[in-house]
Amino acid sequence: MASKGFRRTLRAAWRDARVLLREFRFPLLSFAALLGTGTLAFRIFYRDPPHHDPLKWVEALYATFTLIFFQPDLVSFDRSPFGLQLLFFALPAIGLAVVADGVLRFGTAVFNIRERKEAWLMAVASTFRDHIVVCGLGRIGYRAVSVLLRLGEDIVGIEHDANGPFLEEIHQMDVPVLLGDARQAEMLEKARVRQASAIVVCTEDDLTNLAIALEARELNPDIKVVLRMFDAQLAEKVRHGFGIHTAFSTSALAAPVFAAAATRAQIDHSFYVDDVLMNVARATVQHGSALEGRTIAEVEKELDISVILYKGLEGIEMHPLPEVMLHAGDCVVIFASLGNLARVRKMSGDPCRTQ
Repeated sequence: MASKGFRRTLRAAWRDARVLLREFRFPLLSFAALLGTGTLAFRIFYRDPPHHDPLKWVEALYATFTLIFFQPDLVSFDRSPFGLQLLFFALPAIGLAVVADGVLRFGTAVFNIRERKEAWLMAVASTFRDHIVVCGLGRIGYRAVSVLLRLGEDIVGIEHDANGPFLEEIHQMDVPVLLGDARQAEMLEKARVRQASAIVVCTEDDLTNLAIALEARELNPDIKVVLRMFDAQLAEKVRHGFGIHTAFSTSALAAPVFAAAATRAQIDHSFYVDDVLMNVARATVQHGSALEGRTIAEVEKELDISVILYKGLEGIEMHPLPEVMLHAGDCVVIFASLGNLARVRKMSGDPCRTQ
């Protein structure tokens, strides 16, 4: 997990540097051209006394660099030809303008990530793939993010309120949060919705949630949409009319339900037993996965789940016998907690998704 985070940070740093290079390309190219011109001039025309040997290339480069910053240690003004003497005046003047305009700002931007926080978070978000986008990081969104992280999911958040009460805690979870209106396609593009596996939309407004969901579906027709709606009738119409997996809630306790619905496991129903969220979910055994070749009894004991239905080549079995062996392509319906569902998903491979 740490290795994955380190690689992602490196990719983000590289992409951030590319953005900076594009932004400051003219002053950087000007500075490089200035160094190149001075280096070439000193290499060809300057002769180092007393033997009048030409400067080496690295010496000519060093002479140019020091001259730009008013420290010509290696070359002498009075021993230079007239044309080179002009460089003693031109290089510092032009170099100072170029350095002040862009090079210093570029160096500051590279190392001062805090001042460029939004750009850095966009660079981090650009490294995500097959992740879950959470829109609206209020109480429900914050709790959904917490549950999804425990399930091992990668998250990119979108929040319109820069002073949101949960933003600092979410940042401490190493979740990149983009500030802006998630109804805009540009903002969803920055969150990599096209590459995401699911989107959880849980702002405080039904119409805003619906607009975000439809925009996300337009950008990524295969994305799994989990939508918070307070109006139960509207939620049912949206479910059937737009083919969106919807959920509605007026309680923060429903946050784990949103998180569960956004995972790759085909969760059909969730409910609480005391304060533990239990789920009825489907999983398909993939070829070469850890579940292939194991019996129902072995899986139930190792993962602490209950298999309530088995579908294989010979048909469907309710409450299958313990000795039934799982093969690639078999589908099982299980009863389990969220944590154990995550383990099932990892062992079964990549379960098919539902919209």
